[in-house]
Amino acid sequence: MLYGAQTARRRDAQRNRAALIEAASEVMTSQDAVVSMPAIARRAGVSQATLYRHFPDRAAVAAAVVGFQIERLDAFAAANMHRPDAFRDMLREVLHTLVVMRPLVLLVRRLHPSIRERYQQRILASLTGPLRRAQDQGRVRRDLVADDVVLLLTMVHSVAEADDDIGAAHTAADRSIDLLLDGLFPARSALPAG
Repeated sequence: MLYGAQTARRRDAQRNRAALIEAASEVMTSQDAVVSMPAIARRAGVSQATLYRHFPDRAAVAAAVVGFQIERLDAFAAANMHRPDAFRDMLREVLHTLVVMRPLVLLVRRLHPSIRERYQQRILASLTGPLRRAQDQGRVRRDLVADDVVLLLTMVHSVAEADDDIGAAHTAADRSIDLLLDGLFPARSALPAG
């Protein structure tokens, strides 16, 4: 009986943690620059005490959300291993996430540089296999390298931050993503058959 109770509590804790990460991800797509811990708890349907048991501060929440986003990226890469055009979709998603999750970007910017570097390397590792497959199939510029992806992230982030009007900033950033991707990927009619 005691062992069953511990297992049930552990499952509850795992469910609460997952709900908190999902709620934090949703809250971090808001137009507010500051992420409210109470808003995350409310969105997840748990108490603030439960939130703070899992995540003692905003930096811990940011780390969990970044990890969750990278896991999603990895899952997409694994599910689309045989699609050479998947890299374009992945890159678009990474760039778009940078725009719509502005509060997360602001939190990550405050983290220690070594932690930010680790996240960046994990994202690039997720993109490496799909990038190579896309290059092998002639779906993306052959001279594109990981450092270029970092440059793209920086460029889109700069556009997203250039306007205080969030709606205008999103529109400009989405346009910049379209222009960047059009420059990296050949027109669909120019792609090799297969």
